[in-house]
Amino acid sequence: MTMIAKDCRKVLPIRMRDKGLSELICTAVDFRKTLNLIPLNPPPFYYLCHTMAQKNNDELFKNVISHAKEYGFVFQSSEIYDGLSAVYDYGQLGAELKNNIKTYWWKAMVQMHENIVGIDSAIFMHPKIWKASGHVDGFNDPMIDNKDSKKRYRADQLLEDKIAKYEKDGKTEKAAKLQTDMDDALKAEDLPRLKALIEEHEIACPVSGTKNWTDVRQFNLMFSTQFGAMADGSEVVYLRPETAQGIFVNFLNVQKTGRMKIPFGIAQIGKAFRNEVIARQFIMRMREFEQMEMQFFVRPGEDKKWFEYWKEARLKWHKALGTPAEKYRYHDHVKLAHYANAATDIEFEFPFGFKEVEGIHSRTDFDLSQHQEFSGKKMQYFDAELDENGKPYGNYVPYVIETSIGLDRMFLLTMINALEEEDLSTPEKQDSRTLLRLHPALAPIKAAIFPLTKKDGLPEKAREVMDALKFDFNCIYEEKDAIGKRYRRQDAVGTPFCITVDHQTLEDNTVTIRHRDTMEQQRIEIKDLHWTIESKVSWRSLLSQS
Repeated sequence: MTMIAKDCRKVLPIRMRDKGLSELICTAVDFRKTLNLIPLNPPPFYYLCHTMAQKNNDELFKNVISHAKEYGFVFQSSEIYDGLSAVYDYGQLGAELKNNIKTYWWKAMVQMHENIVGIDSAIFMHPKIWKASGHVDGFNDPMIDNKDSKKRYRADQLLEDKIAKYEKDGKTEKAAKLQTDMDDALKAEDLPRLKALIEEHEIACPVSGTKNWTDVRQFNLMFSTQFGAMADGSEVVYLRPETAQGIFVNFLNVQKTGRMKIPFGIAQIGKAFRNEVIARQFIMRMREFEQMEMQFFVRPGEDKKWFEYWKEARLKWHKALGTPAEKYRYHDHVKLAHYANAATDIEFEFPFGFKEVEGIHSRTDFDLSQHQEFSGKKMQYFDAELDENGKPYGNYVPYVIETSIGLDRMFLLTMINALEEEDLSTPEKQDSRTLLRLHPALAPIKAAIFPLTKKDGLPEKAREVMDALKFDFNCIYEEKDAIGKRYRRQDAVGTPFCITVDHQTLEDNTVTIRHRDTMEQQRIEIKDLHWTIESKVSWRSLLSQS
């Protein structure tokens, strides 16, 4: 596309990439700055760019959702029964990608740290645990209903959407003021003020278009169920809204059996359940999801030091996957959870804006102290190490630094970051390919093995190659369609290598290996295949950078 600066009749040619318009906007705006064409009030040109960028982002998100279903990554749960709201199933490739993300996290947190161990606690826990943690009384979201559409919304999300609209329209001061007002209201749990803000800023229901709202009220997010053989007299238990409490109630068990010394951590990957007021944005916010959490136990007074350490360590883990640094940012909490004295989110720039992917919280000694009070069991640690005065630190309830990452959000982030429509056109021919540029270590399939034809002993030889590789790598065998179509299918699911067995293979035991990212093809001996694949998909290359 070409943009014309009317004021001086100069022309700026800009090539528009399929991945997005962010570079286009920056280039164009810089050009106008050079020519002194940007007044105090942004021109229509500025809004046009932002509108185009938004449309492009919306298109990208739709493409990711469509791609996820078409290629077997994510399906709507109970789809043949018209689905279940905000619940999703992971398909054959999605399960592999999800497991690889979990493996990466587990290796980075447990395998690479001598003082961190992993557990797997039960989903069902004693109801008093959730009383002690504060979830029974305080795990709420501000809810509001539109009286005309009968639709339910989170009050804070309605306000966040309005803030985003203000920013998009260039009303940055108004956006900042609303953000401050909302933060203050949330911090004070001032529900009438939240409703007043919705009315002041004339926020309408997206469905009915009216501003006929109910009062804002608190909505508890926990699912409850009956525990016992009979409904009568059975005990009410909860589906856990977080995995952290399973770690806390096992603190003494792990510390004693593992002879762990402060500082040490306990990691866990597991399902959690939240009855969201309104779930949205595909797998971004679901009612059944998975968390990867680590609770790091430290001496009182050393919590701030370890909080900063884990902030940096966790961001480094994300960046090791090759994600551009500008796609991430820290967001410090204004409204702290009841248990925290510091909290920071690692946010990623999704097509719908910067959103939390991982949280780092300094939880103080709240959790262990609460469980000590409610259970009647001492949750203390005896520290024999000497302080600066040469005396043992003695007994204390440890402080806790938490790192918590949403696995499903990380999955979505990975898909968004990897999906690309690559233009392969030449002067003679229009062509493109859909490419999922996953880090090779995360790719669901590491190598696809193709016989060039379905005769002359090539399928048998290809099977022989696959049988040799499948002990170490997840492989797939394909013989249907032309070789070019097979390449394209594997590009679309992120397979790093395609290996073709042809007639020459039968003569000299060499194959053609094609690299996903560059489409380069090279001839190598079968005996060298294992090393070639291993050098790219190994966890070593990834973990050494995280």
